[in-house]
Amino acid sequence: MRVHDAVRGAPVVAAPATTVAAVAALMNSEGVGAVVVVEHGAPIGIATDRDLVVRVLARRLDPGIPIIDVMSINLVTVDAQADLREATRLFANNRIRRLPVVKDGRVVGVLSVDDLVIDAVGDLATLVRPVVDGVVFGRRDRM
Repeated sequence: MRVHDAVRGAPVVAAPATTVAAVAALMNSEGVGAVVVVEHGAPIGIATDRDLVVRVLARRLDPGIPIIDVMSINLVTVDAQADLREATRLFANNRIRRLPVVKDGRVVGVLSVDDLVIDAVGDLATLVRPVVDGVVFGRRDRM
């Protein structure tokens, strides 16, 4: 399976000059925990809900400051055509929960650890359903 197959939607992005308050409002309205900061379509950083709490709220900074001042800059990305196992390695090796997905240098999505867990649980349910039907319910017609 390729990374692009596991991405669940368009990325939520912001420009470097976007205020922290605007990024927080964007996270809220889009229901996401991270916004990729892009310049000319290319990802240059990521701002997570944790970044906002630890780097802004805890320090009592003005939420009117630009997101570029508090975003995470050691950005790890994955190519959209990469095998999903590569994304898994990047998550584990870099101890991150969100991974911007790029194609031709532009951000096209964000893959999260949560996305992989949801897919894995769905795959396991599909795998064990015939076993449960046969063992628990005595049905053999699905096997």
